[in-house]
Amino acid sequence: MLLLSGMRALKSGVRILVKCELYHDNFQNFKQYNIPKAQLVLVDIPYNVGRNFYASRPDWYVDGDNDNGRSDKAGKAAFNTDFNFNIAEFFHFCSRLLKKEPDKGEKDAPCMIVFCAFQQMPEIIKQAEKYGFKRYIPLVFCKNYSPQVLKSNMKIVGATEYALVLYRNKLPKFRNRDENGKGHMIFDWFEWKKDGKEIPKIHPSQKPVALLKRLIEIFTDPGDTVIDPCAGSCSSLLASRELGRNSYGFEICADFYNKAKEQMLKETKIES
Repeated sequence: MLLLSGMRALKSGVRILVKCELYHDNFQNFKQYNIPKAQLVLVDIPYNVGRNFYASRPDWYVDGDNDNGRSDKAGKAAFNTDFNFNIAEFFHFCSRLLKKEPDKGEKDAPCMIVFCAFQQMPEIIKQAEKYGFKRYIPLVFCKNYSPQVLKSNMKIVGATEYALVLYRNKLPKFRNRDENGKGHMIFDWFEWKKDGKEIPKIHPSQKPVALLKRLIEIFTDPGDTVIDPCAGSCSSLLASRELGRNSYGFEICADFYNKAKEQMLKETKIES
């Protein structure tokens, strides 16, 4: 288990104590860790594409060169959990770890943001409803590149990612004001920009830290708790820490866990 805590200085000049905990374990074992209830669950769930993960990517070829023949990634999955992710167990976890709906007349309900494949959306919406998450807002993320370069001369290629904002009944906490207190509209699509070299590349489906920060800022306040039950590279925990949110993550793959602990979370220096 990695446990980090310290004072984080925010843009406003306020200093706030934040916690960051990463567990090398399955999220189903959450009871033994005494984790506080979250304002936001932010997660990139496995897409269940199995051995098709690299099918149209340069990674399938030696050194990314299509003329060099297939690499050892051809026909292989990116990670073991991409075969049998249990969506029902996931929503059971979220129903237990998200805060309860606020009382009548109060605002700022909790929510979850689930990155997923477009084809997964109907099943996710169906399963979420069984656990009380009856409402949703679809989000689209627009890239200026596509990983499907090997199919670019055959068909339209994908250059988007998708997510669902899921909540129970009341609209979730919503912070659409800038540093000057001015409100602005937030659209249901976001620009997707790659991380710079200062962010280590750990996971094949790693989400940009700047993008995660934007989502966290919209749905939480400093001092709130963010949980990622499928932490992967832990870019979500890094984003939360830098924004003064407490963060807790689970990662069952030892390789991703160790790299996240040694590289991703080490990058953030917290003043004691």
